[in-house]
Amino acid sequence: MKVYYAPNTRAVRTVWLLNELGLDYELVRFKLGDKAMRAPDYLAVNPNGRVPTLQDGDVTISESTAIAQYLVARYGDGRLAPAVSAPEFPVYLQWLHYGEGMIMPPVNTIVVETILLPPERRNAGNAERALKLLSRTLMAVETHMAGREYLAGAFSAADTITGHACIVAAKLGVDMSALPHVAAYNERLLARPALQSAWDA
Repeated sequence: MKVYYAPNTRAVRTVWLLNELGLDYELVRFKLGDKAMRAPDYLAVNPNGRVPTLQDGDVTISESTAIAQYLVARYGDGRLAPAVSAPEFPVYLQWLHYGEGMIMPPVNTIVVETILLPPERRNAGNAERALKLLSRTLMAVETHMAGREYLAGAFSAADTITGHACIVAAKLGVDMSALPHVAAYNERLLARPALQSAWDA
């Protein structure tokens, strides 16, 4: 199994989940913005020139949430996802997809407007609107996490996706004082050795 990875990207999610599952993998490292990600040999693997990409034999997947679903279904052996018949299963599905569907779009805008674009091309209004939207999307997590340690009962693949998105949001400067349950949740996740190892990969 091979993972194409760059630090501080969604590839952290994939490595984190692989670590939690105890699976062996080869890591192919890039730097964010590396020209090698646009080279013909990598574009043949992932035409978008992005990470993560997972190669498992003749299987190639390049969407982080799809990778998570694949790994848990094929290698989880009942771990890191509730059974389909369990009452937590629809909750798990909701939060497995929430991070990418709701949290990451404003995150992307903030990163572009504050980090990736040169200063003369940045739009402060876009960044401000995205930060407000991000705070609203996190409030749904805040409400859900009251009285919970993880998103869907026990720790699951949903936490590696939406939990990672919550951590990224905090790193981008969201005021966590209004989100104490999310802040505590982030701390629980950051204490997990599998995530610590993924950050340092």
